[in-house]
Amino acid sequence: MKILFDQGTPVPLRRYLVEHSVTTAYEEGWSNLSNGDLLQAAEAKGYQLLLTTDQNLHYQQNLSKLTIGIVVLCSTSWPKIRLRVDEICETINTIAPGDYVEIRV
Repeated sequence: MKILFDQGTPVPLRRYLVEHSVTTAYEEGWSNLSNGDLLQAAEAKGYQLLLTTDQNLHYQQNLSKLTIGIVVLCSTSWPKIRLRVDEICETINTIAPGDYVEIRV
């Protein structure tokens, strides 16, 4: 699966997603894009999943027309996220196009 890490998503998580193609918004040159523009750019470039820590995304954007799956990590703390890596990976591996899932960390 082609995955985009939004700003704030801890990059060490990438090591646990080796069966996927993971790129950061920074690596794409999209650091300054608004959420709406980022979602459009990600879909246009074929990303299947956005991994973000932006808990307001659901309220700020109309997600109903998107095909990209979205997983929201409700913390930016890598030590906390590391404890939930198995759950995060399972969610990523089973998410359907257009799904929105929040993982409490």
